[in-house]
Amino acid sequence: QVQLVESGGELVQTGGSLRLSCAASGGSVRTTTMAWFRQAPGKEREFVAAIYKGNSHTYYGDSVKGRFTMSRDNAKNTVDLQMNSLEREDTAVYYCGATNAVLSTIRRSSVYNYWGPGTQVTVSS
Repeated sequence: QVQLVESGGELVQTGGSLRLSCAASGGSVRTTTMAWFRQAPGKEREFVAAIYKGNSHTYYGDSVKGRFTMSRDNAKNTVDLQMNSLEREDTAVYYCGATNAVLSTIRRSSVYNYWGPGTQVTVSS
């Protein structure tokens, strides 16, 4: 049973930076596709980024491309999300997820078997 715990969410000003971390136990981040999603109030869960287990490549959602960077630390069994140039529209609860689904489906939240409880990111001017 994989367990995920996110940390690092907080209140930050527009244009600022924040780094989120997701610690995994019961499974390896190296052999599982790991992803970040986010969900704002009244909206569906949105794909942010993922590192695919098959090729270790990183994939990003269009709204964060060029501003966010996802990384993986195999030794610590964690994945991080570095968020730069934050905008008010980035305000959401950020979730870490894990799946063994095929590459063509990793942007869909429905294929993720394991989720963390989430961490709140609030961007304010």
